[in-house]
Amino acid sequence: MLAMAAAAASPQRPGDTAEIETITDAMIRLLVGTPLRSDGQLTIKSLAQEAGLKRNKLTHKHTGLKDLFYALVRMQGAQPKVADDLKRKNDELQQKLARLRTERDQLRTDFQQLVRVVHVLEVENRQLRESASRDGVIRVLPLQHQPSARSICRPRSGPNHLSIESDS
Repeated sequence: MLAMAAAAASPQRPGDTAEIETITDAMIRLLVGTPLRSDGQLTIKSLAQEAGLKRNKLTHKHTGLKDLFYALVRMQGAQPKVADDLKRKNDELQQKLARLRTERDQLRTDFQQLVRVVHVLEVENRQLRESASRDGVIRVLPLQHQPSARSICRPRSGPNHLSIESDS
């Protein structure tokens, strides 16, 4: 098959030699994975783009080179090294994007919670100011949880966690 492709690639006109050299150089660049003018895929379209020629030059005029390229692609495998590197980088970026989206969602949740806390504090502050402005005395708001005198501190789930429990 390679012999037939090489025979079909032999120049028939004086200008064909330059085209053949251009196409073979483009084949080498694509197969090695160092494209200059194309996306680096192992297709006739990319080969023509890499060679700087119209696709019909490969599909109609230099069919032997087209067959040679397809044979070399089959022998090498489906993807060039550049495509494998790009796939690996894309996978890494997809994972990073997923992590960043999760972090963003957590930050949004934290932000909303902090906004609610600030709102509650603003309401309490306003109530204190109104109370103080009426009679000039600042009143302390009652605590939500007042430990009794009989409360005991006991460790909860870890050495740094204490819980206040009542004996009664």
